[in-house]
Amino acid sequence: MSGETRLPTNLRTLLILEALGQDSDPMTPAEIGREVGLPKQTVHRLCNTLIEEGFLVRDERKRGLRPGRRARLLASGLMFASSAHLARKRVLQNLSDATGETVNYVVPEDRGMAYQDRVETDWPIRIQLPVGSTVPFFCTASGKIYLASLPKAQRRRLVSVMHLERHTDKTITDPEKLLEELAITAKRGYSLDNGEFFESMNAIAAPVLDKAGRYCASVAVHAPAQRMPIEKALDYREELFAACKRLTETLFD
Repeated sequence: MSGETRLPTNLRTLLILEALGQDSDPMTPAEIGREVGLPKQTVHRLCNTLIEEGFLVRDERKRGLRPGRRARLLASGLMFASSAHLARKRVLQNLSDATGETVNYVVPEDRGMAYQDRVETDWPIRIQLPVGSTVPFFCTASGKIYLASLPKAQRRRLVSVMHLERHTDKTITDPEKLLEELAITAKRGYSLDNGEFFESMNAIAAPVLDKAGRYCASVAVHAPAQRMPIEKALDYREELFAACKRLTETLFD
């Protein structure tokens, strides 16, 4: 029996999406076919349909496919619909209580880092970035920890095509300097935004990893610079790391 005969029709596209979700690099239809056990022509046909519907996109630099916007929305939506999102909110709330500042759960999207969940500080002076907001990759703590999680070659390719717009006097607009910053970030396991996006805002972020050690999301603490200078942000590292570890246990157990 062929792979096409063995696999129920309604499972084939799900298995294709699952295969893509297991690899950080784009996959060709032939690679997908070998992974899920389907003939090449069947995979081509199904992938073309998924591309037309926005679940897959062709990678710009490689002859492969990667998840599209609808696939990512599906993944995050299913995660949110589960009871795990209640535990996630509790972890974020605990971190906010420990730091006294706003805590954000941020994921990468095509346009930048998207705020998916947050717990607001009780302070009357705060930075308003509501759920659904999108911020740049290169000058925010959540974005820099995501970029730092990428393999070096992929990190360099992405930085090379970014428009490094200056937002403040502290924004890093030189690609090589940004890559140096990301290398340091990767080694130490956390990132900083020292007034690089908003002049009056500082932030610190760390990654949430899945059970295989792959980047899933960023957790960031941000506050007005006058209340949280960088030195104070660094004091929150242990609480931040503990929250990220708890989220890994909660979301992927």
